[in-house]
Amino acid sequence: MSATPLGLCEFIDASPSPFHVCETAAARLLAAGFTELSESDPWPASGDHFTVRSGSLIAWRSTDDPAGTPGPFRIVGAHTDSPNLRVKQHPDRFVSGWQVVALQPYGGAWLNSWLDRDLGLSGRLSVRTGNTVEHHLIRIDEPILRVPQLAIHLAEDRKGVELNPQRHVNAVWGVGTEARSFLAYVAARAGAGADDVLGFDLMTHDINPSRLAGVDGELVSAPRLDNQATCYAGLEAFLGAAAAPDVVPVLVLFDHEEVGSQSDHGAQSELLLTVLERITLAAGGGREDFLRRLPESMVASGDMAHATHPNYPDRHEPGHLIEVNGGPVLKVQPNLRYATDGRTAAAFALACAQAGVPLQRYEHRADLPCGSTVGPMTAARTGIPTVDVGAAQLAMHSAREVMGAADVADYSAALAAFLSPG
Repeated sequence: MSATPLGLCEFIDASPSPFHVCETAAARLLAAGFTELSESDPWPASGDHFTVRSGSLIAWRSTDDPAGTPGPFRIVGAHTDSPNLRVKQHPDRFVSGWQVVALQPYGGAWLNSWLDRDLGLSGRLSVRTGNTVEHHLIRIDEPILRVPQLAIHLAEDRKGVELNPQRHVNAVWGVGTEARSFLAYVAARAGAGADDVLGFDLMTHDINPSRLAGVDGELVSAPRLDNQATCYAGLEAFLGAAAAPDVVPVLVLFDHEEVGSQSDHGAQSELLLTVLERITLAAGGGREDFLRRLPESMVASGDMAHATHPNYPDRHEPGHLIEVNGGPVLKVQPNLRYATDGRTAAAFALACAQAGVPLQRYEHRADLPCGSTVGPMTAARTGIPTVDVGAAQLAMHSAREVMGAADVADYSAALAAFLSPG
């Protein structure tokens, strides 16, 4: 497999926002001979293709089928977004001699982990050009922002402070009372005029590079492992999966998982279902052919999993020790926070066996609320049987997370075997 820990680090460092994840993945696909298709254009009957809708991407490989009965889809799903702090529409504040940028938490960001970090900025600017609007990616890998912690001497009884997301996670970026426009600064960095910026999607990111850590580089320390580790492992697995008449491998990277996926390109949208039907129609099939393919298809919803925490082992199900560098994780939750059932669990277990990698089985403590993934909503939206899987990590939703270095290749190998069964 081509998936490596250093490859993961490079992927993450190139992808500070969901838009950059799609750009990074698209560049990899183009280099491998794929063709990008616009959703508004006719699509060819077969070949290696992908399409991008905002912060989401879908890629597929299909071949001509002389029998006219194309096989089912095998789909690996992931999400491109991660919890962070995003720039408000009117960001400029002047407080007690400080120039402040107003920020808004996105998703379930673990707020304390964002304090006292060197933060850059990334995202997208929508800029007027004549009578049209063009969308430009923006990326500033410089320590322009910082959310300062309160000094311990000012905290009540010198205990930890409770962070209010409205008041306590805004960033300083300068001093003085002279008016300064943060958006004008960002526009200038993008080569645009401030008055021409008609819309934006801007977010902060930790500028410290991803790296191997621990004894002998056994760990990966990086931001956004949830869920760029799956985007990377899934992409490498997909690129290694061969197209064949009896199965069509598909990779789908959704935006907005961290906030419920209810957007025009999230997992609760028509995006995946529409693309799958168009693949069928382009190959000469009809609606009936499309509907017949779905029950035989399967989705591996890849998202990260909770490794057993050495300082909080009591927060985990005692019968389910999950180790980093212990292999991919099969996630089960009877109340359907995960989509796995016995059928789909067996399919992923078989894929791990075929890939020669160990398999771990995770269940959440019954007395703690369980997070969810794109798995249940993808299954409900498409009717395709789905299994939820992942790789083990610590510090999920922190500004910086950690996973096992050996798990990168094992995770990708299992996803590759899932995409090419048999």
